Amino acid sequence: MNINLAKFAMKPGLGCLLVTAFVVAFMAGKTPSLHAEDRRPDCTPEKVLTGVRQFFAQTSQEDGIFRPGIDPEYEGMSDCAFSDLAAVTYAVTLHKTFGWQLPYENKTRGFLLARQNEDGSFFNVKGTADPKSPLARLYNTTQGLVALHALGAKPRYDPIGVFNDVLKADYQSLPPYSSSFFPLAFLASGNTFPSEQDRIIRETMVQAEDGCLNNHVAATFHMVHYLRLLHEKPPKAEAMTKRVLRDQKPDGSWLLNPPARDRHATFDAVFILHQLGGNRADCRKAIDKAAQWALKCRNPDGGFGHFEGGTSDADAVYFQVGVLVMSGFLKPADPMPKDPHLLSWGHLMPPLPVRWER
Repeated sequence: MNINLAKFAMKPGLGCLLVTAFVVAFMAGKTPSLHAEDRRPDCTPEKVLTGVRQFFAQTSQEDGIFRPGIDPEYEGMSDCAFSDLAAVTYAVTLHKTFGWQLPYENKTRGFLLARQNEDGSFFNVKGTADPKSPLARLYNTTQGLVALHALGAKPRYDPIGVFNDVLKADYQSLPPYSSSFFPLAFLASGNTFPSEQDRIIRETMVQAEDGCLNNHVAATFHMVHYLRLLHEKPPKAEAMTKRVLRDQKPDGSWLLNPPARDRHATFDAVFILHQLGGNRADCRKAIDKAAQWALKCRNPDGGFGHFEGGTSDADAVYFQVGVLVMSGFLKPADPMPKDPHLLSWGHLMPPLPVRWER
């Protein structure tokens, strides 16, 4: 995640309407969502989902691979630019989220299995990543395991040695947004996360007084995701929540830094608020506002860009749709897929049952 570091128009007075709806829904103990009268017709949940499915239908290939965008020449952005495993994993993730059949599911499964080396690592063929580098081995192997788990398949070779090697020799050189890759990969491969690896990674996750890591929402997200995968509440949760709420921009996003650094920032922030905020009115209001921003990033081709007017990209589709799922605007399949908390970066992870006194 965050490796390279049809417009939704607000009507006059919509902000007041949303706040009112927010209070009513909160008092009723319900999750508020965007009201039908406050959305353009093409932004209904049904039409958004139809568009997303059409985007993936247009980017799928008969060999089971998914391109990062509709244009065959488009090389992707962020994760999709880094590795050609990204678009495939995000396509699998969202198809399983909504109970859709993949266009060529057996071939997608075969593609993923063929991308594993005998040492257990997965590798990219296209993308900017050097497949032999520690970060690429960590990223590709985690993505491969997540996608195979979602497809009900096991890897051909034991991947655990990859993570052991990275932790022994290379972990200190990895970016701070790599922490939750480890427990996610272990759990997706059917393994318990070892206490010694847990200790090594926790020593690097040093929070500031405001609860955040490295003064950046991506690193903070991965810490929260890491601890939630291990069924723990993050320390300094109240301070962290206040900081994240304070950092939201007036447009609803958390794009505070140059785009290359903050492409996933809104998803990251919404995950933190969704996990730690319970049904607090301030958190619900912020998440609902973020959903409005995500809808602004939707394109006529059914996909989403990383920002308004950005090219539709499989990576952006996952993260914007993830925001819409966590906000309650989009509903996952019922019943949900097996192990929903292991589908990519936690958009289906059940939130903590937390209610702090104000």
